[in-house]
Amino acid sequence: MAATPPLCDFGWRAPDFSLPGTDGRRASFADVAGANGTLIIFMCNHCPYVKAILDRIIRDANDLRTLGIGVAGICSNDADAYPADSFEKMRELAREMAFPFPYLHDESQEVARSYDAVCTPDFFGFDKDGGLQYRGRLDVSRAQPGPADLRRDLFEAMKQVAETGHGPEAQIPSMGCSIKWKST
Repeated sequence: MAATPPLCDFGWRAPDFSLPGTDGRRASFADVAGANGTLIIFMCNHCPYVKAILDRIIRDANDLRTLGIGVAGICSNDADAYPADSFEKMRELAREMAFPFPYLHDESQEVARSYDAVCTPDFFGFDKDGGLQYRGRLDVSRAQPGPADLRRDLFEAMKQVAETGHGPEAQIPSMGCSIKWKST
């Protein structure tokens, strides 16, 4: 089911975390933070919205690193109900796609809840001090990738954050599959 997150709550502070990564290391927010900002992406392996833009996520992560923006992906989906999102499958995807960022496993779903993550992909762009400046889309792509020459909303917003410390006032929310919460 498609879901849309709320718009940016400017200045909201990034909750810390300590999660295992597909590279065999644990990572916290401070570990992935960049000198000019940080992008946290709630994503997963099976979502058609993520699959449609995964190559663009990788492209933008590489380009943002050159601007001093740290990037991490977090998978919080219930892997029992969605085996394609298991930690082993996350490792396979990260290797296959040569992720240029840590891909972290939020098995307890506590991190997704602390961020109020709604969907995959859900992008959280923070300034260098950990204040939220962007909660929008990557570009106009949805479950199918748009044309290659689309405006790079996420990249342009995070470039602005890196240069000025502030995200754009006008933001269009991401859209994707709802986070697959564990039944309680």
